[in-house]
Amino acid sequence: MNHSKLKTISLKNHPQLTEKWLQEIIANDPSILGIGDVFLKDKERIHPGAGRLDLLLQDTDGHGRYEVEIQLGATDESHLIRTIEYWDIERKKYPQYDHTAVIIAEDITSRFFNVIGLFNGFIPLMAIKVSAVEINGDVGLLFTKILDTVKLGLLDEDEEVAEQTDRAYWETVRGTKKTVSLVDSILDIAHQFSPTAELSYNKHYIGFWVDGRPYNFAIMRPQRNGMRLEIRLPKEEETDKIIASAELEILDYDTRWRSYRIKLNEDSIIDKKDFLSTLLVRAHEYRK
Repeated sequence: MNHSKLKTISLKNHPQLTEKWLQEIIANDPSILGIGDVFLKDKERIHPGAGRLDLLLQDTDGHGRYEVEIQLGATDESHLIRTIEYWDIERKKYPQYDHTAVIIAEDITSRFFNVIGLFNGFIPLMAIKVSAVEINGDVGLLFTKILDTVKLGLLDEDEEVAEQTDRAYWETVRGTKKTVSLVDSILDIAHQFSPTAELSYNKHYIGFWVDGRPYNFAIMRPQRNGMRLEIRLPKEEETDKIIASAELEILDYDTRWRSYRIKLNEDSIIDKKDFLSTLLVRAHEYRK
């Protein structure tokens, strides 16, 4: 197999490959951005007094929306401010969605990171670098996520002040003794790589404590006829393949909490123990 040297193209300096061209490419197939299962909601969305939003994307599960601004060349302050302004307008107008500001540029500068550091994680902002490469007379695009969003946690999900319950509550109110025993099976798996892990019984979920602190790399929700295991991992092709090969009953991917939601019963935990262990180890490491 021969090696071919790739030729990088500057879109900003190209006479034909304009910002409008790039916008159309993304609009026709938003999946190329690699931000999840999204579709085009709107294009050139008019914001009176603020201009036009390049692209508005939405998660197929309906939870999240992405306000996308495209810039050829390097990031600059005006585009960053405009991106945040569109994000702010959309989130106030449609508060039922989780909104993320997305800026796409050929060069994400160090000054850009200095500026966004001032936001201290309070604005969910994603930065994606686009690279154009000439291949046999055609142009290929590579999108690389340089900055991912930093979501703020909720007290109910990962803090000591979460409303505590006990095992009896889950055995009688939310699930049964049999389905709560499935939680013990998951804890046994967790003990293989985290010997000090303990169960934490909260009103809306059963989580983990490790070394006396909340460490929710996965949470469990026993029900009357089974248990839902939510493994907190970013949605990636490799993880999808593990789940597919195991033939686990995946309910969906929760983009809000970045969790794979899997339906389990006693038989599936026994049969798929090795696969579940692999996923839980990944989530435990990712949580670090």
